Amino acid sequence: MLASALTRTCEVRDLGAMRWGQASALQEQLVGQRQRTEIGDQLLLVEHPHVVTMGRNGHLTNVLASPEVLAATGIEYYETNRGGDVTYHGPGQLVGYPIVHLNEWKRDVHAYVRALEEVVIRTLADFGLVGERVTGATGVWVGEAKVCAIGVHLSRWVTSHGFALNVTTDLQYFQYIVPCGLSKPVTSLRQLGVAVTLDEVKPVLSRRFFEVYDYQ
Repeated sequence: MLASALTRTCEVRDLGAMRWGQASALQEQLVGQRQRTEIGDQLLLVEHPHVVTMGRNGHLTNVLASPEVLAATGIEYYETNRGGDVTYHGPGQLVGYPIVHLNEWKRDVHAYVRALEEVVIRTLADFGLVGERVTGATGVWVGEAKVCAIGVHLSRWVTSHGFALNVTTDLQYFQYIVPCGLSKPVTSLRQLGVAVTLDEVKPVLSRRFFEVYDYQ
């Protein structure tokens, strides 16, 4: 059946606060179920305790603190199978993990990532901010500062991992890494003067996600 003939739906799961390892295991389970068509597409929304994750293309030199310092600061560390370099997740950051079967949308990883950026750009616009892309650097920026990191993984055309949007994130924690391997500043909605909570951003972002990915 052609994708255009399908009635595509997506279930949003608000996981609240959850450790990265637990969320990763859940993603793996859901990816398997989606590959077997036991479930439809999913969008997991989650807030992680302090954690640094390394993408499969990352460089350890971009982690500026030793494992001992990270541990002493209460920051977990994981190596992952997503694309991209090193990033930080923590309280006040809205992390989204779409589990999407691209056979039913577009079999195009590049288009999928650009669409994720578009979701965030439209969400920022709803809060009065102008989000932009930077040539050669995946993610979303406001001015010279990155507000959202993106790193994805694909297995049999089912996506996992996703995006991390800084809402009220304590940006001091980025001092322990070179975010995404780029020596450029990071920012958050709060730093940009937008006083919103994660719970206020979630429904706006979900609506934009449905819109960009053509869900019914």
